[in-house]
Formats: sequence, C-alpha cells, structure tokens
Amino acid sequence: MPTVPELRRKLTLAAAVLLALDLAAGIFLLSPLGRSRRAHQEDYDHLRVSLKTKMSESLPLRGMDKKLVQAETDLAGFYRDRFPAHASAIPEQLGKLAGSNGVRLTEVRYTSEAAGQAGLQRVSMDATLAGDYRQVAKFINALERDRMFFVIDEVTLNQQQGGFVRLQLKLQTYLKG
Repeated sequence: MPTVPELRRKLTLAAAVLLALDLAAGIFLLSPLGRSRRAHQEDYDHLRVSLKTKMSESLPLRGMDKKLVQAETDLAGFYRDRFPAHASAIPEQLGKLAGSNGVRLTEVRYTSEAAGQAGLQRVSMDATLAGDYRQVAKFINALERDRMFFVIDEVTLNQQQGGFVRLQLKLQTYLKG
C-alpha cells in the first residue's frame, strides 16, 4: 500500500500533466493552426440558415394527421354529393340541363366501364345537340357547373347555319358502385 506522500506526489504529477494538456489545447485553439472565431461564426450562421430552411420546409407537414382526416371527409362528401348512385340519374340530369337552357339533345350514346378507383364506374357519353349558339354555350357552362360531376372531353362542331349550331359532345361522369 502506497504511503500518503507517494499518493500526493502521483496526484501532483497527474494534475501537472492535465494542466499542461489544458494549456496546450488552449494555445492550439488560439494559434493560427486552430480555427478562428470567424470560422466558428460562419459555421454557426450556416447551421442557423439550414435550420430555418428545414423548419420552413416542414411547415406544410404540421397537422398532417388532421389534414388527412379532413381530406377523407371531403372526399366522402364529394362522392356522396357529386356522383349518382343510379344510372338513370345521368340522362335525367342531362335532359333537365338541356331543357332549362333551350338545347335539344338529338342522340346520346352511353358506354360504361370500371374506373381506376374502387367503387366507381366511368360512364362515357357521346351526345349530339342542337340549338342557338348562345343556348349551347349556356348548356356547356351549366354542365361544367352542375352539381353532378361531368367532364367534357371534346366538343366538335357538326353544322352551323346563322346562329343555329349542331355539336358533337363527348363527356364523362362516374357512378357510385
């Protein structure tokens, strides 16, 4: 077992070595070999700008769980309100819009196929309509604004005499499955 003077000598030696290491590290940091204060400040500024950028990029993601629930609710409402459940509702709505806008639907062909979305069926329509140019324009506008979801794919002018026009109209809607 070492004596007290031997322990004191070893502890003093260890303290002196640690003090010398501390002094050497301080000299290194203050010397040109160590990084300057300006370099540290530039690193700090760069990291601060990077943090602000990351925070602004993540801002739209805040509250995502609530946004997803709201989107699901909105989508369910869109399906419920804008897509008919029965195929008979489509020609009925087209007839109402044509009648209210003074346009005559002379021929409508319907084809249906499964849509990419589960529970939906795409109904494509080729319609021939005739009427005054202004009435036809109002009918197309009414189709676009109607509560039932219609997508107009193509409008082709078949005949024109004065203000009277005959159009070929290709459009789509969807049925709930």
